[in-house]
Amino acid sequence: MLTALTVLIAFIGILLMISVLIQNPKGGGVDATFGGSQANQMFGAAKSSDFIEKLTWGLAAALFALCLVAAILIGDGAAATEQLLTQ
Repeated sequence: MLTALTVLIAFIGILLMISVLIQNPKGGGVDATFGGSQANQMFGAAKSSDFIEKLTWGLAAALFALCLVAAILIGDGAAATEQLLTQ
């Protein structure tokens, strides 16, 4: 359970990094380096930046929640060490 949660946290962290890097620093929409013109044609200029911003906030919230769940599951450090050693 803890291993799957850790892998999920790592995956969401990578997706969060990608979504932050795709954003234009000036808030003007999707960066052209990552196919911004195609995304602007598909969503429209305003909707693509809104979608990326909402995606970023959603991934950040998911990462926060999963880290809290992992901390609760681990609980005591000694118990967590024993659990990892028995796996």
